[in-house]
Amino acid sequence: MLLSLEIAGRKYAADMARGISLAIPLVFGALQPTFFGAPPAEEQVLESGEWVGDTRRGGSCNVKSYHIVPHCNGTHTESIAHLVDDGPQVHEAVQPGFLPATLVSVTPRDKVIDDKLMQVALGRHPEAVFHKALILRTLPNSEDKLTHRYEGPLPAPYLTVQAMEMLVQAGVEHLLVDFPSLDPAQDEGRMAAHRVFWGMPATGHRFADARRPGGTVTELIYVPEAVADGYYFLDLQIPAFMTDAAPSRPVIYPVG
Repeated sequence: MLLSLEIAGRKYAADMARGISLAIPLVFGALQPTFFGAPPAEEQVLESGEWVGDTRRGGSCNVKSYHIVPHCNGTHTESIAHLVDDGPQVHEAVQPGFLPATLVSVTPRDKVIDDKLMQVALGRHPEAVFHKALILRTLPNSEDKLTHRYEGPLPAPYLTVQAMEMLVQAGVEHLLVDFPSLDPAQDEGRMAAHRVFWGMPATGHRFADARRPGGTVTELIYVPEAVADGYYFLDLQIPAFMTDAAPSRPVIYPVG
């Protein structure tokens, strides 16, 4: 089935049969990405009296409870509620529908992604209407990202303030990255790149101070090696969780 969308007076099409998931499959109790010292995501069989929610143990069906830290246990999307006392929760920030998106690849320098790298990457794909959502793949793109434990003061790439300012100026409202945080793991609580993205001052947690409250950040995605840089339609799927962050499943469709 072909989907046709009109953006800024121009028509684009995408084949709905060619969707590509950017979510890292989360295997509970097995190898999985983790960040910031969080425990791995785990599952537990529900038991009630003599009844057990496990067909392998004689139960009539499978019923389990799950323990997960969305920010640290795999692909997740967060809203401005991540930083403020009273902002919209992630379910309210992610609206149904397709977003024009640009996928770019960059090679960080000593784990730093600066404005020069981002300027070159966006320059290769200049159609500004597709910069509403930006998907950032870092190179090298090893499958180790699917299970990596991000530990220590600087375990992963991050964006400089100048790089984030450039992305804001480029009109990026939804940012997807394949590392666990826009900021360094240990930055004395500044969270500077997050704050620039949502238009927040350097300190404080008031929603009223945010100039870009509608944006979303999706972290710990994985872009398969065979997927080319370029333009896509993005379907950002999340559960109806009234929280600051939730596990998510970004799906992209190549634009023809």
